[in-house]
Amino acid sequence: MNCFYPMLPEMKLLADESVDFGIITGLRQNGFEVISVLEDFSGLTDTEVLKIATDYKCLLITEDKDFGELTFRLKLKHYGILLIRLSDLSRQYRVETAIRTIQSHFDKLNNNFTVLNKKGLRIKKSHLIK
Repeated sequence: MNCFYPMLPEMKLLADESVDFGIITGLRQNGFEVISVLEDFSGLTDTEVLKIATDYKCLLITEDKDFGELTFRLKLKHYGILLIRLSDLSRQYRVETAIRTIQSHFDKLNNNFTVLNKKGLRIKKSHLIK
């Protein structure tokens, strides 16, 4: 299960089950290899998903805000989490915005807890694996 973007070998992505599959498809169509929890690990707990992301050193993409609790309250470590909070917008806009954000701002997403909402990106420092 190797997940990387050909131009940036350090770019690794794991999409949680909550992620709209259009985002996963769009990322793949744009040259990203993405591990999909839905396809490969369906039914795991959030803690198990976070462990897979850390084992594979992946940026975790999710629409599930419970990962904030895991990283801030429980202080679980990670290589980066992108929480997508665009559910009140059209599906097409949500998918395009998520893909464009990952393409343009991976350096900011990697090793941070980042929230993407209709106002933009909000980056929070959290407990990282170095």
